[in-house]
Amino acid sequence: MSTVSTTAVELVDYDEAIDRFDPVIGIEVHVELGTRTKMFDPAPQTFGAEPNTAVSPVSLGLPGALPVVNGTAVEYAIRIGLALNCQIAERCRFARKNYFYPDVPKNFQTSQYDEPIAFEGYLDVELEDGTVFRVEIERAHMEEDAGKNTHVGGSTGRIHGAEYSLVDYNRAGIPLVEIVTKPITGAGARAPEVARAYVQALRDIFRTLGVSEARMERGNVRADVNLSLRPTPESPLGTRTETKNVNSFRSVERAVRYEVSRQAAILAAGGTVVQETRHWHEDTGVTTPGRVKSDAEDYRYFPEPDLVPVAPSREWVEKIRASLPELPGARRRRLTDEWGYAEPEMRDVLNAGALDLIEATVAAGASPAAARKWWMGELARTAKQREVELAELPVTPAQVGELQALVDSGRINDKLARQVLDGVLAGEGSPEEVLVARGLGVVSDDGALLAAIDEVLAAQPDVADRIRGGRVQAVGAIVGGVMKATRGQADAGRVRELILSRLGVEG
Repeated sequence: MSTVSTTAVELVDYDEAIDRFDPVIGIEVHVELGTRTKMFDPAPQTFGAEPNTAVSPVSLGLPGALPVVNGTAVEYAIRIGLALNCQIAERCRFARKNYFYPDVPKNFQTSQYDEPIAFEGYLDVELEDGTVFRVEIERAHMEEDAGKNTHVGGSTGRIHGAEYSLVDYNRAGIPLVEIVTKPITGAGARAPEVARAYVQALRDIFRTLGVSEARMERGNVRADVNLSLRPTPESPLGTRTETKNVNSFRSVERAVRYEVSRQAAILAAGGTVVQETRHWHEDTGVTTPGRVKSDAEDYRYFPEPDLVPVAPSREWVEKIRASLPELPGARRRRLTDEWGYAEPEMRDVLNAGALDLIEATVAAGASPAAARKWWMGELARTAKQREVELAELPVTPAQVGELQALVDSGRINDKLARQVLDGVLAGEGSPEEVLVARGLGVVSDDGALLAAIDEVLAAQPDVADRIRGGRVQAVGAIVGGVMKATRGQADAGRVRELILSRLGVEG
């Protein structure tokens, strides 16, 4: 059967592709561990340093330089494995993964092959509608990162067409943990959503464990997305492609959707999918061919002779297990119960990235309902208008808590609180400072309110007559006039009471 070029076929509509084929995905996630030094040498781990300044003889692969395992990196790897419900190996070892490329100065990568430190785990991920999907974990193993190539002079930033290349070895040797899933089946049309939710759940776990900053924009977390199609869920697995180094949640989802449509077009045209790595292009939303995918044999793995096996004691493993913090899934379930949120409300909070903000606002004294009201209401609208994330707004949970305290004390009402919040967002100070500077406190002096009421009643005698005649609902017009006269700073409920009292009408 001939191979059909990807440029010779149009993409199949995603829904049509799902009707005809069953997608199977597999995800390999690399996380850079936040240790002070590299995986096998004392060179510092830095970000943004001058090229080739955070290096040592080991990370440069100089003759005679011998590696030493970073103990903290091993502990972090165990923490990750435990959080993913993995078994922790009683004994594991490093291997040499041989390949020749300028950013690998030793001409091999020190990794783990047949003896990973963690294996046979799973992670339950929650989709946006509350569906829980279990992703089976095959292994989590330790390895080192490669350096970074910069190809100069071409139009694509890749080696083809470049005039020359530069190599920075600062990243070479940084500790990584690679987490490999088993084939993820049964997701069907939701495969892109499952892939995104899985990577996002991993990122949250890394941050909670304190093993990495997990900033995808810096490459702290990178995902390789494998995808294949088969005619039915009962059919053998199809030929897979591996889209390399996808570094945002949205891109993970888009890459899966694109590969489903692309591969479906090839298969529908009678062609065969090439087993290869592919590059993801964020700007165009497409993948392009990289290289034919190597099998494990091509790397000629063999045990690393310069490193002894790693044998974590069971006592150490259990001590690490006991020290694990509350994981994101358990935390969300606990807070949902504590706060009394409905499941859809909590999903909205999670999708907006507001969970930490609301929790901190509650800790600052606001009720869960009030905290959610501010962050998911006024502040969410402001963030959308400014095209920023909620956490990027110039207001803190402590300030939102202080704002709500002013409302709870009766010093301002909700309308005035929104004006105070505007001032805080404008950089005018704390809620208290804005309230004082703008003179936004509620008018609570009955004398001042009665003066305003009399003025409005005098201006609307016909409305006053209707109220005296029993049409109590007409009092709203007088209340509105008083609120306008006091710039919204009156307590509307108290104003209504005073109006009815003034006119001798029972409320």
